[in-house]
Amino acid sequence: MSPTWTTRAETGADVPAVRDIVRAAFPTAEEAALVDALRADPEAWIEGLSLVAVDDDDRPVGHALLTRCHIGESPALCLAPVAVRPERQRSGAGSAAVRAALDAAGRRGERHVVVLGHPEYYPRFGFGRASAHGIRVTFDVPDEALMALTLDAADPLPAGTVRYAAPFGI
Repeated sequence: MSPTWTTRAETGADVPAVRDIVRAAFPTAEEAALVDALRADPEAWIEGLSLVAVDDDDRPVGHALLTRCHIGESPALCLAPVAVRPERQRSGAGSAAVRAALDAAGRRGERHVVVLGHPEYYPRFGFGRASAHGIRVTFDVPDEALMALTLDAADPLPAGTVRYAAPFGI
């Protein structure tokens, strides 16, 4: 039986645990450094949109981060990174953190989210090919890897080029 994950917004006390999760989930420390840089960027960071999935002892084991980006001139969010401690992967912790992050964004009135990731994973949250909406990036990526989602069906995705927060370096 899969565990039911509790999710919550990251707190200041969670920062070292989040760094450890992201560092353990990726082959290099680049993503962990990116999260730290995004956290320090007041134009990118949005309080309450860094979500953790926690175990029964309230220790973070999964993390999903939404930060400010733009699609053309329209404000949007970028989902990156999503990370789970290796021993907890495929347990639903990452999905729980992503769903919690998207729910929190919707409650804040955010409208659009982009993600560059595995095309087999993110459609379960409602993401679809960004190119179908005229959304693109300035660097080469497989078409199926750039995905977008509207959080409000009454507010369609805008067309345009994604402008990521400065810490992404793209």
